[in-house]
Amino acid sequence: MREPLDPDMFDELCPSSLTPIRFGDKWAGMIIRCLEDGPRRFSELRVPLRRVTPKMLTQSLRGLERDGLVRRTVQAPQTHTDEVGPGGAGGRPPSGRIEYALTPLGRSLLGPMAVACAWADEHWEELLDARESAAGTAESARPAG
Repeated sequence: MREPLDPDMFDELCPSSLTPIRFGDKWAGMIIRCLEDGPRRFSELRVPLRRVTPKMLTQSLRGLERDGLVRRTVQAPQTHTDEVGPGGAGGRPPSGRIEYALTPLGRSLLGPMAVACAWADEHWEELLDARESAAGTAESARPAG
């Protein structure tokens, strides 16, 4: 059994949050990192990606699936002997577990992503200074009102 994902996996002060290199949409790189150690359910991905709305996480996963980086698998539902009728309790068929996993193509991004994170870690101070400078420039450019 694999370890649960760390809720603080993507701390705001993590170099991976500073890298200006994007893999897919805003959250794609973080999702790929979450799937690095094996398949995960949506609820497991939500733990370290708690700042991502469920709608946005779903859209990002669909984009990664469309691009061939992530595979969505519906596991066969587990039936219980105490279910009532063919549809189980309540007349609904039991639903399967949905898991997301990296494809070989998705796994091939892990190396380049590690290089980008190492670069961001090496240039941490410069990136922070540049962002602070840009934020100050944007503030001074706003008209007084």
